Amino acid sequence: MTILDIPVLSRIRRNHGLEHATITILSGRFPGMPLAGWSFPGGFFLLGNVNTEDLQEAAGHALARLQNGDRQLAIHPNCGTNYAVSGVVAGLLAWLGMASARSKRDKVERLPLVITLATVGFILSQPLGPKVQEHITTSGNPQGLSVKEVFPIQFGGLKLHRVVTRG
Repeated sequence: MTILDIPVLSRIRRNHGLEHATITILSGRFPGMPLAGWSFPGGFFLLGNVNTEDLQEAAGHALARLQNGDRQLAIHPNCGTNYAVSGVVAGLLAWLGMASARSKRDKVERLPLVITLATVGFILSQPLGPKVQEHITTSGNPQGLSVKEVFPIQFGGLKLHRVVTRG
């Protein structure tokens, strides 16, 4: 058993995979529609101007595809994991570039190096985000996950839905 098998983490990872799969299905049906999600142990929230019936249908379709082995649906190119991994790599390389700089002048003189290191780190880290999603932050195996309820939440002028899962 690994830390990722702890029940609460397993639920978040499976819900995160279902969230991605649902967004992928919706994006195919409604190209250009901005969508964002946030997963938690009890399901996920979806932010976007989608109606409840379309979301419920997409979540069901996404779950069925995941259950039938379409595991890549759980990996999404716009996941925050991708941005976080790139930011960490770029930030660490920038920190490394400034590590021995003591004076303000040293820091200013190293700025071109730091910018270069951060940019190279950002570029080279691009393949890492999807790998981190695949192995850590999402799961393409829904196991016993099921969609129990989808309901809208009005949040100011934003349209938000909560997708409740079990399993």
